[in-house]
Amino acid sequence: MPAPDLVTAELTLTGRITTASNATFLGSIGGAVVVYKPIAGEKPLWDFPDGTLAQREVAAYLVSEVFGWNIVPQTWLRDGPFGEGMVQLWQETDPDQNAVDLVATDDVPEAGWKQVLEGRDDTGRVIALIHEDSPALRRMAVFDVVVNNADRKGNHILAMSDGHRHGVDHGLTFHSDHKLRTVLWGWLGDSLTAEELDGIDRVSDELNGELGRTLADLLTAEEISALAARCTRLRSAGQFPAPNGEMSAVPWPLF
Repeated sequence: MPAPDLVTAELTLTGRITTASNATFLGSIGGAVVVYKPIAGEKPLWDFPDGTLAQREVAAYLVSEVFGWNIVPQTWLRDGPFGEGMVQLWQETDPDQNAVDLVATDDVPEAGWKQVLEGRDDTGRVIALIHEDSPALRRMAVFDVVVNNADRKGNHILAMSDGHRHGVDHGLTFHSDHKLRTVLWGWLGDSLTAEELDGIDRVSDELNGELGRTLADLLTAEEISALAARCTRLRSAGQFPAPNGEMSAVPWPLF
């Protein structure tokens, strides 16, 4: 739970993030810089229930906390200038670091990176989508499978100066149908580590405890059951899954 003053103190808006698909604002609560996404500013989607994205963002944070990997910055629901919405602590990224990139195929690094796909840019040049081969991104990829993230774009991964990687924008998660769309496909078929398996086990166990009770206020019973089933399948397979179904395996745009 956030500190009481983060829930009750005045939320003052300082700007708007105009590149976001839904109404997204920068603000401050006391000395804390935050992102605020009011439920009233959510655009209707054909495949997700209206007015539920903020709750899904909070649910993603709660699952992240049980994993214990600090993937999602602290996120909570509270009232704001445009009504109830999701509030998340702002993270200052390192402008000199990128965890995901598009490069010419001749420039793909030989080590430390994974190539996901190739394509052509507007000039016809062949380019590759690549991402870091790092424990932090592996953990994020596991997290995305569990929460069924339908929108893991490259710019939804925040590269911090200390090497940590945060994931943000988790409104399109926890659907009961398979929706996984991500740029993090570099470990397809690789075995999960003991640490990754332990994280999945923690989530599975807590779904029968405090996590399950808390998620019941944010997600439907069907969505929580599907979350538990994904944990079971991933744990049983013991490896990163392959794309599944006829839908695109990556979000668009990629960033």
